[in-house]
Amino acid sequence: MPEYTKNGRPRADRAAQFMPFAALTGYYELAREQERVVEPRRELTEEAAETLSRELVQVRRGDLIRVTFYDRDGYVTRAGVVAGVETVFHRLRLGTRSIPFDDICAIERHAES
Repeated sequence: MPEYTKNGRPRADRAAQFMPFAALTGYYELAREQERVVEPRRELTEEAAETLSRELVQVRRGDLIRVTFYDRDGYVTRAGVVAGVETVFHRLRLGTRSIPFDDICAIERHAES
Protein backbone atom coordinates (compact mmCIF):
# COMPACT_ATOMS: atom_id res chain seq x y z
CA MET A 1 0.00 0.00 0.00
CA PRO A 2 1.54 3.36 -0.98
CA GLU A 3 2.41 6.02 1.57
CA TYR A 4 0.65 9.39 1.34
CA THR A 5 1.71 12.92 2.29
CA LYS A 6 -0.36 15.29 4.48
CA ASN A 7 -2.18 16.70 1.44
CA GLY A 8 -3.16 13.23 0.18
CA ARG A 9 -0.64 12.83 -2.66
CA PRO A 10 1.39 9.62 -2.97
CA ARG A 11 4.93 10.06 -1.62
CA ALA A 12 6.38 8.91 -4.99
CA ASP A 13 4.69 11.90 -6.71
CA ARG A 14 6.26 14.26 -4.16
CA ALA A 15 9.74 13.00 -5.05
CA ALA A 16 9.18 13.93 -8.69
CA GLN A 17 9.18 17.64 -7.83
CA PHE A 18 12.82 17.40 -6.75
CA MET A 19 14.04 15.86 -10.02
CA PRO A 20 16.39 18.04 -12.08
CA PHE A 21 14.67 20.46 -14.41
CA ALA A 22 16.19 21.23 -17.81
CA ALA A 23 14.38 24.35 -18.95
CA LEU A 24 16.86 24.92 -21.75
CA THR A 25 16.81 21.59 -23.56
CA GLY A 26 19.92 21.25 -25.70
CA TYR A 27 21.67 24.26 -24.13
CA TYR A 28 24.58 22.27 -22.70
CA GLU A 29 25.18 20.46 -26.00
CA LEU A 30 25.17 23.80 -27.81
CA ALA A 31 27.64 25.27 -25.30
CA ARG A 32 29.98 22.29 -25.78
CA GLU A 33 29.69 22.67 -29.56
CA GLN A 34 30.76 26.33 -29.29
CA GLU A 35 33.87 25.34 -27.31
CA ARG A 36 35.10 22.97 -30.02
CA VAL A 37 38.19 24.19 -31.86
CA VAL A 38 38.07 23.50 -35.59
CA GLU A 39 41.37 22.78 -37.32
CA PRO A 40 41.41 24.03 -40.91
CA ARG A 41 41.98 21.54 -43.72
CA ARG A 42 45.47 21.67 -45.26
CA GLU A 43 46.09 21.40 -48.99
CA LEU A 44 48.69 18.83 -50.03
CA THR A 45 51.59 19.90 -52.20
CA GLU A 46 51.81 18.30 -55.63
CA GLU A 47 54.69 16.08 -54.49
CA ALA A 48 52.85 14.98 -51.36
CA ALA A 49 49.72 14.23 -53.40
CA GLU A 50 51.75 12.05 -55.80
CA THR A 51 53.38 10.17 -52.92
CA LEU A 52 49.99 9.61 -51.31
CA SER A 53 48.55 8.41 -54.61
CA ARG A 54 51.37 5.86 -54.99
CA GLU A 55 50.73 4.62 -51.44
CA LEU A 56 46.99 4.30 -52.07
CA VAL A 57 47.60 2.18 -55.18
CA GLN A 58 49.65 -0.29 -53.12
CA VAL A 59 47.08 -0.67 -50.30
CA ARG A 60 45.24 -4.00 -50.41
CA ARG A 61 42.43 -5.54 -48.40
CA GLY A 62 43.85 -7.09 -45.23
CA ASP A 63 46.83 -4.70 -45.01
CA LEU A 64 47.60 -3.19 -41.62
CA ILE A 65 47.88 0.58 -42.04
CA ARG A 66 47.96 3.84 -40.13
CA VAL A 67 46.05 6.60 -41.89
CA THR A 68 45.76 10.30 -41.07
CA PHE A 69 42.67 12.00 -42.44
CA TYR A 70 40.43 15.03 -41.96
CA ASP A 71 37.29 14.23 -39.98
CA ARG A 72 34.66 16.95 -39.36
CA ASP A 73 36.77 19.43 -37.45
CA GLY A 74 40.35 18.22 -37.42
CA TYR A 75 42.88 15.60 -38.38
CA VAL A 76 42.61 12.11 -36.90
CA THR A 77 45.04 9.19 -37.08
CA ARG A 78 43.66 5.66 -37.00
CA ALA A 79 45.36 2.30 -37.34
CA GLY A 80 43.67 -0.87 -38.46
CA VAL A 81 43.13 -3.52 -41.08
CA VAL A 82 41.93 -2.42 -44.50
CA ALA A 83 38.43 -3.80 -45.12
CA GLY A 84 38.46 -2.66 -48.74
CA VAL A 85 39.58 -0.08 -51.27
CA GLU A 86 36.68 1.32 -53.30
CA THR A 87 38.40 2.88 -56.30
CA VAL A 88 35.10 3.63 -58.04
CA PHE A 89 33.81 5.64 -55.07
CA HIS A 90 37.29 6.94 -54.08
CA ARG A 91 36.98 5.58 -50.55
CA LEU A 92 39.13 3.50 -48.21
CA ARG A 93 37.34 1.24 -45.73
CA LEU A 94 39.23 0.83 -42.46
CA GLY A 95 37.20 -1.51 -40.28
CA THR A 96 33.67 -0.10 -40.34
CA ARG A 97 34.80 3.44 -41.20
CA SER A 98 34.73 4.66 -44.80
CA ILE A 99 37.30 7.40 -45.53
CA PRO A 100 37.17 9.48 -48.73
CA PHE A 101 40.50 9.61 -50.59
CA ASP A 102 40.29 13.44 -50.61
CA ASP A 103 40.32 13.52 -46.80
CA ILE A 104 43.47 11.39 -46.46
CA CYS A 105 46.74 13.25 -45.93
CA ALA A 106 49.07 10.36 -44.95
CA ILE A 107 49.19 6.58 -45.09
CA GLU A 108 51.76 4.33 -43.47
CA ARG A 109 51.71 0.65 -44.42
CA HIS A 110 53.14 -1.79 -41.90
CA ALA A 111 55.36 -4.61 -43.08
CA GLU A 112 53.57 -7.96 -43.26
CA SER A 113 54.93 -10.62 -40.95
